[in-house]
Amino acid sequence: MDVDDKQAMAASGGKARAQALSKEERSEIAKKAAVSRWSKGKKATHEGELKINDMILQCAVLEDGTRVISETAVINALGMYRSGAVHVRERESKSDGDDAVLPLFVANKNVRRFVDEDLEKMLSKPIWFTSSGGGSRSKGLDARLLPKVCTVWLKARDAGVLTTPRQLEAARHADILIRGLAEVGAVALVDEATGYQFDREKNALAEILEAFISKELSKWVPTFPIEFYQELFRLRGMNWKNVNSRPQYFGLLTNDIVYRRLAPGVLEELRRINPTNENGNRKSKHHQWLTQEEGRRKLQLHLSGVITLMKASPDWKTFQTLIDRSMPKYQPMPLFDYDNSQTDAVVPAGKAEIVENEL
Repeated sequence: MDVDDKQAMAASGGKARAQALSKEERSEIAKKAAVSRWSKGKKATHEGELKINDMILQCAVLEDGTRVISETAVINALGMYRSGAVHVRERESKSDGDDAVLPLFVANKNVRRFVDEDLEKMLSKPIWFTSSGGGSRSKGLDARLLPKVCTVWLKARDAGVLTTPRQLEAARHADILIRGLAEVGAVALVDEATGYQFDREKNALAEILEAFISKELSKWVPTFPIEFYQELFRLRGMNWKNVNSRPQYFGLLTNDIVYRRLAPGVLEELRRINPTNENGNRKSKHHQWLTQEEGRRKLQLHLSGVITLMKASPDWKTFQTLIDRSMPKYQPMPLFDYDNSQTDAVVPAGKAEIVENEL
């Protein structure tokens, strides 16, 4: 009997045995097989959470000393999310070898070409580990690779190949994150050189990182959501192309549907303290003059309501009817006779908070 015959008989015997087993027995065998596979992963000896802004990133130190961050944590750190398209994009990135699939955060075709050969080898072999208390496996990334992943996104951004708002947002997160990590790394090196790492608070580095990230994100978060402009394009019967390419008259529409309806006298005061120059342009966005507490809060609430009405409207005429009924305009205030208390949402001239332009 040759080898092929033996293999055929073994396969036949395996099928017959499987058919003879009950559903419960097959389930139990599958569970044992899963536990056996999981046991091949490394075990965490130390686990913790790294808080960045509102995100909780799971991290661990494994029995061999490897520092890992969960793959889901990396996705969160880049402002991405998992969806039904994840497995499709991961399979598209498949290279040589059965397990050589790049993770979601670099699987996009516009990004993965900037992953060099060495990084590809490391990313295509995820680190599976279990917590110190047992349980299911987690997929982790060697913490030393996080700056490299951020660099991949920055290279893609600099090459001009990122084409969607989500991709550009991920690149912004990568830029902020890599600078935050660099700052924390410098602190850690000084602490190690001086021996201070034994005296510092357990969460000191995490607090430094959180403070840095929060400060930087406040500059980048768009005040006007992308949805606002997408719906504005749709209602005006125009094709959406690029968030940074908008008709100039959209500014007039924004004044009409936002600032004229925000509070009495707000638009007049904004025009006074933020006038146009000889070229018809303003030095800053109107919303940059709104106070952080009252003005920004009211603006966000108003925009949320406006976007809801936009989505409910099939055309511009319907939207105008709905917004005039539910959020009527405040009439222009007299030039020298209006109640200053009505414009407490505006910062006095020269007191504006400096932030980056919104989109």
